[in-house]
Amino acid sequence: MFYKAEVWCLSEEELPSQLQEQLARLQQMQQTLQVVASQKQQLELELSDTERALQELNKLSDDAIVYKSIGSLLVKADRKELIKELEERKELLNLRISVLTKQEERARERVVELQQKIQERLRSMPQPT
Repeated sequence: MFYKAEVWCLSEEELPSQLQEQLARLQQMQQTLQVVASQKQQLELELSDTERALQELNKLSDDAIVYKSIGSLLVKADRKELIKELEERKELLNLRISVLTKQEERARERVVELQQKIQERLRSMPQPT
């Protein structure tokens, strides 16, 4: 079974102002969604690095000499203190990722809802001849 898709274009002047505003809001919401997704991805990468560092530190003996990076310097650090710092960092990252995940889900839902409203309005508009 085939469906014939009708394609028609409207100039900005032919779109009602309310629809133009909805399209602008949709574009803004999509950009916000991209920003949130990007921030979440960066935090997930940092979490992965933190988890790998913890795994490596946990393989070492208690008297092992370890260093931590501070800017462009490597500074001698206490292994147990470093593990504690990384565990706290991991907990914070997980919390921030959880918040961003919820924001991303809500933003995605709003984008889909607005897309549907716009599509409905476009379908209900008289078609140009």
